Amino acid sequence: MERNIYIVRCGEVALKGMNKPYFERMLVERIRKVLKKHQGIEIRREDGLIVVRTVKDIPGDTVIGEISKVFGVDSISPAIEVESDMEAIEEAAIVFMQKQIEEKGIRTFKVEAKRADKSFPVQSPDIARRVGAKVLIACKVLKVDVHQPECRLHVHVRRERSFLFEQKVSALGGLPLGTNGKGLVLLSGGIDSPVAAFLMAKRGMYIEAVHFHSYPYTSERAWDKVKDLARVLTQYCGNIKIHSINLLPIQEQIVQHCPEEEMTILVRRFMMKIAERVAAETGSLMLITGENLGQVASQTAEALVVTDAATSLPVMRPLIGMDKVEIMDLARKIGTYDIAILPYEDCCTVFLPKHPKTKPKLSAILESESRLDADGLIEKALENKETVMIRPV
Repeated sequence: MERNIYIVRCGEVALKGMNKPYFERMLVERIRKVLKKHQGIEIRREDGLIVVRTVKDIPGDTVIGEISKVFGVDSISPAIEVESDMEAIEEAAIVFMQKQIEEKGIRTFKVEAKRADKSFPVQSPDIARRVGAKVLIACKVLKVDVHQPECRLHVHVRRERSFLFEQKVSALGGLPLGTNGKGLVLLSGGIDSPVAAFLMAKRGMYIEAVHFHSYPYTSERAWDKVKDLARVLTQYCGNIKIHSINLLPIQEQIVQHCPEEEMTILVRRFMMKIAERVAAETGSLMLITGENLGQVASQTAEALVVTDAATSLPVMRPLIGMDKVEIMDLARKIGTYDIAILPYEDCCTVFLPKHPKTKPKLSAILESESRLDADGLIEKALENKETVMIRPV
């Protein structure tokens, strides 16, 4: 059966030394999961490459688009596959270039050859010269341009089968999901936290989420917005489980018993304490937040130190040194921005102090917390936790 061929290149995975086979296996498994909705897919590791073969009726743009969202993939090329024989390669190159002329109207080209199989009797520069000469004879309209060709014909010679291709479609890079454990992201309905989740998943981390709301001050639409954000992330991260927790009783107790200017930092510390408990239940190794140094009152250096003191888990802040424009650009790129800017309130806007403390002292915050039944409030919040699984559409 004639098939479409795609060469999938590993990015950082290729640098993993003795652990490379493990990372490649994980990457193949991720690609297999992403493409499982299609019939007639074959995925194999072949001499340092991952080769995907599909039946002809699956559109190439669909296959490339889905694979390009798999973390660990550096680039994808639609290719043709031929026997590792010089005559077969030359004939295939002529057919390939004739198609390029017909479909794209190209007039200049360059051949770039790579001989992965060192036992092949023709060396790489000679492969390029011979293939180029045959193409020029067969395709009279073409000229060679070694500097800025309209088409670069890549010829990769391997042990049994060789590949010819022109296009390299860039992908996300990073590391395959599952190679770096699981993290729990504090997922709000804003711009930042979905981007933080994306970046940690790109480093190979499975993502689970905890979302805090203040119902009825926050609406069902705000909760739907968070689920929609998670649904976009599932394109990259796979299934995402969200634990939704009502923070309103805790906020009300803080309003009654603690200084108004400490409200923001106290609420943030309770979030961390609760998230730590959820992380322990779910096997998450660390907490992930979308905090960005100096962006708001709760994200000053002093506030972050006081916040971190609420948990014994490491807190990952992948956006910490980015400016807001960079974060917004990345949100647009991954598809979360338009959802994140919908005007539905989140729990952080409830009981917002007029003058939040920007340089809190841990001793003062601990003294305020001592006026509350922290353990009881946390237990009550966890008892009413709602958990949903978000899956890719």
